[in-house]
Amino acid sequence: MDSLDRRIINELQGGFPVSERPFLDAAQRIGTSESELITRLRCMLDNGLLTRFGPLFHAEQMGGALSLCAMKVPTQRFDEVAATVNAFPQVAHNYQREHEMNMWFVLATETVAELGATVQAIETATGLPVFNLPKQDEYFVGLHFQV
Repeated sequence: MDSLDRRIINELQGGFPVSERPFLDAAQRIGTSESELITRLRCMLDNGLLTRFGPLFHAEQMGGALSLCAMKVPTQRFDEVAATVNAFPQVAHNYQREHEMNMWFVLATETVAELGATVQAIETATGLPVFNLPKQDEYFVGLHFQV
């Protein structure tokens, strides 16, 4: 990762332009070209430096559902179960924790019914129970990772 990659990551965490040419507008703000920005983002995604690049939506406001889920995964199966869980397009984030409940992930679905169906599908695919922990209240924390 060089200084341009760092600038891209740092700048784009604060928002992405909504315009006719958003990559061009973002590139100008960062001090690079549109094609260089797109190439750099693709490379960071391809090599795993970034795991995702895209918008975040308020699923509930659009008729969907969002929930934090946890699983107790045997250590020897962790990588296998993580790959299975991450294969579901409804999984937004997945984190390993040093706790009895060692896998935590966020599900975002287009409908409330799809949330329950996805939890059941993950349980079936992994053979492990999923603890569904829907949000009760929402708090906004301005999180920014400076690289």
